[in-house]
Amino acid sequence: MDNLKSDIKYVAGVGEARARLLDKELGIRTVGDLLDHFPFRYIDRTRVYRIAEITDEAPTLVQLRVRVTGTAYAGTGRKRRFTVFVQDATGQAELVWFQGIKWIEKRVEVGREYLVFGRPSFYRGQLSMAHPELETMEQYLSRRAESGMQGIYPSTERISTMFGTKGMYQIVCNAWALVRGHIPDPLPEEIRTRYGLIARHDAYYNIHFPQSPELLRQAQYRLKFDELLGVQLNVQSRRTARLAKADGFRFTRVGDAFNTFYNEKLPFPLTGAQKRVIREIRQDTATGYQMNRLLQGDVGSGKTLVALMSMLLAVDNGFQACMMAPTEILARQHFATISRLLDGMPVRVAILTGASKARERREALEGIASGEVHILIGTHALIEERVRFANLGFVVIDEQHRFGVEQRARLWTKNEQPPHILVMTATPIPRTLAMTLYGDLDVSVIDELPPGRRPIRTYHYTDAARLKLFGFMRQQIAQGRQVYVVYPLIKESEAMDYKDLTDGYEAISRDFPLPDYVTAICHGRMKPADKEESMRQFKEGEAQILVATSVIEVGVDVPNATVMVIESAERFGLSQLHQLRGRVGRGAAQSYCILMSGEKLSREARARLEAMCETNDGFRLAELDLKLRGAGDINGTLQSGMAFDLKIANPTADVQVLTLTREAAAAILAADPALAQPAHEGLRELRRRYSGREELDFSRIS
Repeated sequence: MDNLKSDIKYVAGVGEARARLLDKELGIRTVGDLLDHFPFRYIDRTRVYRIAEITDEAPTLVQLRVRVTGTAYAGTGRKRRFTVFVQDATGQAELVWFQGIKWIEKRVEVGREYLVFGRPSFYRGQLSMAHPELETMEQYLSRRAESGMQGIYPSTERISTMFGTKGMYQIVCNAWALVRGHIPDPLPEEIRTRYGLIARHDAYYNIHFPQSPELLRQAQYRLKFDELLGVQLNVQSRRTARLAKADGFRFTRVGDAFNTFYNEKLPFPLTGAQKRVIREIRQDTATGYQMNRLLQGDVGSGKTLVALMSMLLAVDNGFQACMMAPTEILARQHFATISRLLDGMPVRVAILTGASKARERREALEGIASGEVHILIGTHALIEERVRFANLGFVVIDEQHRFGVEQRARLWTKNEQPPHILVMTATPIPRTLAMTLYGDLDVSVIDELPPGRRPIRTYHYTDAARLKLFGFMRQQIAQGRQVYVVYPLIKESEAMDYKDLTDGYEAISRDFPLPDYVTAICHGRMKPADKEESMRQFKEGEAQILVATSVIEVGVDVPNATVMVIESAERFGLSQLHQLRGRVGRGAAQSYCILMSGEKLSREARARLEAMCETNDGFRLAELDLKLRGAGDINGTLQSGMAFDLKIANPTADVQVLTLTREAAAAILAADPALAQPAHEGLRELRRRYSGREELDFSRIS
């Protein structure tokens, strides 16, 4: 029997109730799942301190050998506490419990010697520990630990309450006794030797019970290698299979549509970066292989123009193209811009959104089904079942971080033969950046802004600087400029202590009493007609201030707006902050982004705001986002949070291992593409384990 697949309830110390809790809280169902639940740090339990040796700079957890000198109670009801007074030859200390008092008082005996294990703190110069572990010297001497370094495991409040501080460690010890010597190694000996890897059995043993710091490092390295190799075998197998099919539409000619637009309609000369990207797309679409390319460029860098010229390549070769945008506002803006740019050309453009009137919807559906519509622009409505293309050859997905992976992937099914895919973003989401690191996406970067654009200056202020902010806003408006003020909430929420739009609108109306100033409001719960009227007022300069939610994150282009104020900026992710900042800086005047927050910030929130102030580079922000939020599910539908199938590897911190596994996977697949050789049975299992969802290959849709 494969003990790794044994139900966790059969491990000593678990049982039915604890097994249900482990499954619910941590997803641990089998012994193998438990062994894949790795410690996140370790404590050296071989060192026993004396009281005088403990200072403010002491280790996080320490072990003391002391004698109990007395006990005392204080307080009543919920505030009751139990104090144990201890001493050794060097000093005195207090041990305090606020919970489990009855249980602990039965186990404490005055005059007896104990080992105390806990987190030190100091009150009026005296050492104190809250809720420490106690162990008699007899218990300590009779206990045989697997390792002097005890692993501390990721947990939840309910798990900690049920198992105690050492509970998870003890269960892992019991589970190890069931599988010791019976852990198969998926890697052939040749690969282990080439890359200097210890055996998988030894890696599991030393990740849970490190015999030395060096063996712990080797264990971590080996387990990271296995995870990333499993992912690489999938990514490279799928990429090889995709390219081997040669099933992409072949765009062999640059015809009248592209040339007419380039020679007669181009609104301004292309930057060198735009020309380079168009060449890359042209080369991709001429090979006969299906293109899967990410186009990254900061807001205002000219991605839409590149997308339009790429769609015209499709039209020149007898294919239709579509562009999917995340909001009605952005889709309408793209439709208006592209229709204006193509005015007078024999290229028919249509729009389809959830708000399309019956006639507009009917004409769009009939036009794309008959092939009379060459370019269709829309929102999520494009993926509806009723949308049938005559010959869809090129798909553009704009602001791709706003769509779920499944939503994007459904465009894949609009043709029996997959269309070419171009996804555009100003800030790649972590999942896409991770896929880029893994080599499954081709990447194009527009790293030049059109002439005349100035970098946006970004500042972080707290509420204490609000009067200074209002003065700056007045100054900008007096110069004829306009201001956005964005809030995370429409109305006040008891659950979240963030600024809200309703209160903010009233405050701004009070603080800007001059009759010349008009404040418009825009949020997602407004009627479409009211929202459009507010946007019209702001675009045409009738309103100087637009108070909004992040509904204006994309799709608003007002060159005269020079100030973006983001209230409760700590509430937003880096991608949103970068997108909101991109609403300004669209004209020749200097623009500013002001990030407002409360005084108290988490470490992660402070890191986000500091990064925004330091750089306007979308890729640098995405790299930080990846470190803060995780890679997402590379082969599945999660877009943030650490990848479901990666327990120990980190795609940014472990780039060296990633590079080696990419090299190893390439060599393995070159010699045995199907992993059919008997020696590769373990590799087949490794690839299966990290294959993700099989019903739809999401890794092909960035």
